[in-house]
Amino acid sequence: MQQTELGLNLSTKRTRKREFLAQMERVVPWTELEALIAPYAPQGLRGRPPFLVSTMLRIHFMQQWFTLSDPAMEEALHDVPLFREFAALNYETRLPDESTILRFRHLLEENKLAAQILQTVNELLQAKGLLLKAGTVVDATLIAAPSSTKNASGERDPEMHQTKKGNQWHFGMKAHIGVDADSGLVHTVRGTAANVNDVVEANSLLHGQESDAFGDAGYQGAAKRADADEGVAWHIAMRPGKRRALDKTRKVDALVDQLEALKASIRAKVEHPFRVIKRQFGHLKVRYRGLAKNTAQLTLLFALSNLWMVRRKLLVLDGHVRLKVANAR
Repeated sequence: MQQTELGLNLSTKRTRKREFLAQMERVVPWTELEALIAPYAPQGLRGRPPFLVSTMLRIHFMQQWFTLSDPAMEEALHDVPLFREFAALNYETRLPDESTILRFRHLLEENKLAAQILQTVNELLQAKGLLLKAGTVVDATLIAAPSSTKNASGERDPEMHQTKKGNQWHFGMKAHIGVDADSGLVHTVRGTAANVNDVVEANSLLHGQESDAFGDAGYQGAAKRADADEGVAWHIAMRPGKRRALDKTRKVDALVDQLEALKASIRAKVEHPFRVIKRQFGHLKVRYRGLAKNTAQLTLLFALSNLWMVRRKLLVLDGHVRLKVANAR
């Protein structure tokens, strides 16, 4: 009998996928997140015993990292030994089906646990000195939604909307985020229809402890809105046309241009989380109908992006801790 028929994974090659999961195994605060979810998990008083929270959480995170639907995740658990290994499953035990995977996601959604997961991750990062609270950069990105009406309901998602960006029309939602101006880590996530103006959500993206906030030209007027905090100084980019009109041979205009370049360098931090969820995790389109479900997924994705962005620092810190423990024995 061939080794593959026994379900054995005898490959020793450190593939990128294996290396990725090995890193995330070490940097995700599994104990804290499992403790957060456990009170809401089924107790299994009847029928078959439920799967462990640790197993379902790992499966749910793999769905986010590898852009897998519930049916695709079920198939991957059967087809990919690495995924079973990461979820602590094997051929001798039953594997979660797509309905079980779906119910776990619903458990997170119904109890609004995505926001608590983001908070738990950020508390860990702050405790390690990786997340500061002096300044916030805000921005938004479009997430596409299916515009076709060829579906069960015969209509597009009523909570999504179309908007024009440049010369192109887009249909979907917006992910609005507030990130730490120093590290670029996300601390606040808001989801709206695509036609909501960025400045409308500007002040809701602040955590309340910052003294400075930064935004591009689309946030003009943020400081004058009714929900603005007088204790926060907004630093908004000059409109592109106005900046291009500067005469840089004049000293004053040259200084203004330098100031705009400095503000732009700070705002650049906000692009990193967007790149991670779109390029690293492949989240280019909404997966579900409705803003609530998609905002919950985006919140979780940004929590995972925070861990990904600082994984090397966390691994170094973890290595130091392991070394101290070894020396103490």
